[in-house]
Amino acid sequence: MNKRLKTLSPDQWNLFQKEGYIIVKGLFSEEDLCRIDDTFDEISNVTIPGYFEPDLVTASGDPLKRYPRVMHPHRFNETAKSYMLHKPVLNVLEDLYGEEALAAQSMFYYKPPGSRGQALHQDNFYLQVEPGNCIAAWTAIDPATLENGGLLVVPQTSEHDIVCPEEADSKESFTTHYVKPPKDAAAIPAIMDRGDVLFFNGNLIHGSYRNKTKDQFRRAFICHYANASATHISNHYRPLFRADGSVIDLEINPDGGPCGVEFDNVYPH
Repeated sequence: MNKRLKTLSPDQWNLFQKEGYIIVKGLFSEEDLCRIDDTFDEISNVTIPGYFEPDLVTASGDPLKRYPRVMHPHRFNETAKSYMLHKPVLNVLEDLYGEEALAAQSMFYYKPPGSRGQALHQDNFYLQVEPGNCIAAWTAIDPATLENGGLLVVPQTSEHDIVCPEEADSKESFTTHYVKPPKDAAAIPAIMDRGDVLFFNGNLIHGSYRNKTKDQFRRAFICHYANASATHISNHYRPLFRADGSVIDLEINPDGGPCGVEFDNVYPH
């Protein structure tokens, strides 16, 4: 049993160890969430080469052309960086790791009505944190439901080996990779309220379905972290940051790479 728990209860810690994920409430105030709202509303109307490249002119049939995901907003926006290093989130991560967490990546998904989901996958296939593992902190900025394409998780796959993905269905997934769940395992929806944070292990199989609604965005602020004792990570996620904002560079793991590549290869990350 982890003796360093400061934020999580023993039951919560045990649940993460067993299932590979846990939903924690109350880590973001409504003031925090409104700041995130405003930040990404502003970003949604501009082009930031290499990080956010929306089609602001053409009326495309694909809503993700107008609202692609924002990659690494912490590299150009101080508000995003501050919430990637949000102390209540880092406290939970320290409980889960048993040591300090290092921030490696931030993302923002708008997931507008009608947009495709992301096929089931495993994050550490891309981050390649060694030794140890990455953990994601997936914050629901809008309520996440089955109808609007909330996240799906496959419980108890956190000990499942990282596997080579198959090709996903391009009609349903905007990224190319698909990891088939092991026999007798199934994806279930992680139903979340605004402000809830889903933490999950880098081997956990997860993804999402299409946003089937006509009028609901399913926005999410998603960050990935590594344990402080890790020595290697894929180059795409360097540099990393400590809680105080100072920079740390782990050695480059030549395996891994951008966390999911889109089918049209227009906007990989």
